[in-house]
Amino acid sequence: MSRGEPSQGDSPPPMDEGWWASVFHDEARNPLESGRRNPPPGAERNGSAPAEDWLWARRLYEADEPIDLPVIGHNRGGLLVQAQALRGFVPVSHLLEVPPGLGEADRSRALAAMVGRTLRLKVIEYDPERGRLVLSERAAQAAPGSRTQVLEGLRASQHVRGTITNLTAFGAFVDLGGIEGLIHVSELCWGRVRHPADVVHCGETVEAVVLSVDPEQGRIALSRKLLEPDPWQTAEARFHVGDLVEGTVTNVVKFGAFVGLEKGLEGLIHVSELGEGPLTDPRSSVREGERVCARVVRVDAASRRIALSLRDARPALEAPSESTQDREPETVSPL
Repeated sequence: MSRGEPSQGDSPPPMDEGWWASVFHDEARNPLESGRRNPPPGAERNGSAPAEDWLWARRLYEADEPIDLPVIGHNRGGLLVQAQALRGFVPVSHLLEVPPGLGEADRSRALAAMVGRTLRLKVIEYDPERGRLVLSERAAQAAPGSRTQVLEGLRASQHVRGTITNLTAFGAFVDLGGIEGLIHVSELCWGRVRHPADVVHCGETVEAVVLSVDPEQGRIALSRKLLEPDPWQTAEARFHVGDLVEGTVTNVVKFGAFVGLEKGLEGLIHVSELGEGPLTDPRSSVREGERVCARVVRVDAASRRIALSLRDARPALEAPSESTQDREPETVSPL
């Protein structure tokens, strides 16, 4: 991991508990993707484990020390290990020998081949009340105590570099050297992101800006989009009411179509602006990936909105009649 000094000037917006709450809520809706904060397999058995075993796990977690544990089983999300009387869970994204992007069948074979082996692991999540003990082979590659060093050394606005270890519907986890940070999907770039896999991939080295650090909870919130200027800050200087602009349809919804005008900036063609007469289904007029020419009808950079009209642009694009052949054609901005 490489870290830069906190930048002078503007600081990133703080991440409150509501931000993390939304992350955990999304995780609960995507258990197969996260394999992380939902109760791991075997957690129900940990409820009856002796208190001294939980104290042992707590000491390992607080000391950030590795431990060798036997693999006793596997499921779609990772491996089960025996930790004294506790059952521990190792998410597949925290295993060194299972490459990212494997199909389900290949991943299952790779996990099954590891049953019976002993792995060097670190405790990365410890929650006796919920019976959860989560471990990582990847984190065990870092020296003991590195997690505390990373947490104590990070500051908001700092630039960091790490390796993406896991992608979920709600964001990308980044290994910072003994501990992971999270780039929420909304912080990957300024534009719309359907899924983090559309812009980053597991194993990729990325740079990011630290949004917030919570040493007690071991949480690090990161942003990738803050490395680039916000295109909306200068949108009103580049887009004006009446302009003809070109773009690509990025998403079609029941109330209209979003059009990508430039990197990180989209406009909306409301369903009422797609054509003449009533239109109940925008998909009958445009489709995703289609290049369109539209007229700007409203710009509100503060609200991050540009309203477009396909209907108003058509007269300007039609072939000129005999009475208007000498008229200068309107210029279309190819954004």
